[in-house]
Amino acid sequence: MNKLFSLKGKVIVVTGAAGLLGRQHVKAIAMAGGIPILLDINSFSLESIVNKINLDYKIESNGYKVDITNEKEVKKNCKVILKKYRKIDGLINNAANNPKMEISNNKNFSRLENFSTSSWENDISVGLKGAFLCSKHYGKAISNQGGSIINVSSDLGVIAPDQRLYRKNGLKDDLQPVKPVTYSVIKSGLIGLTKYLSTYWLKENVRCNAICPGGIETEQDPSFIQELCKRIPMGRMAKKSEYQGVILFLLSEASSYMTGSIINIDGGRTSW
Repeated sequence: MNKLFSLKGKVIVVTGAAGLLGRQHVKAIAMAGGIPILLDINSFSLESIVNKINLDYKIESNGYKVDITNEKEVKKNCKVILKKYRKIDGLINNAANNPKMEISNNKNFSRLENFSTSSWENDISVGLKGAFLCSKHYGKAISNQGGSIINVSSDLGVIAPDQRLYRKNGLKDDLQPVKPVTYSVIKSGLIGLTKYLSTYWLKENVRCNAICPGGIETEQDPSFIQELCKRIPMGRMAKKSEYQGVILFLLSEASSYMTGSIINIDGGRTSW
């Protein structure tokens, strides 16, 4: 059983590796004997994460500061990884901007009527263009010997955001914050990318699947958590470690007959 889920010696690239979910993906890979390669725009956090992972799991992972919206940087980094490790076995497209829900006097005000084209372009550039460029270059490297690509979508890539969750008392309707349009567009777009990639390199034994995580409980407003949990059959938000299992499954031979699948891990939210 351990062999079925083993990632021993497998080199896995993780984008957005310094973020909340990214760190969990990296940990899961290392626990299974894999070698996570951490990519993020935040180089300071990367160094400390890599040092801890290497110390805890006695591996030789590496972290690289890469702007995944810049094709030259992605292409160059891919060559660096291949020179050092001789191969790439997997990719997790995890990086994304986190569009904020601001009040109306902020230039990034989230309502569709006021959402700026610059905010649109910045969010789409990281979430979709970045995933495309990483799939193009790291995915091509994976096709040399086969492997797995995971796109991190969201439950909100499958259902519409319930904007009532974000309402603030005392604000008029046209001033109420909302979940930005780019979040849904990016996360549903990643599902489309998954379907495309799921067969593109299949002859080279490259599988591609997507996960659609629900929200992780961190330090959100208690009233928000309470209202969201009413919409989740399991009655709670996710713990940050609860996505490690599916990452292991999709990267390993345990899912060898799976490609093009969209896996909801949301406490049942999309079932209602």
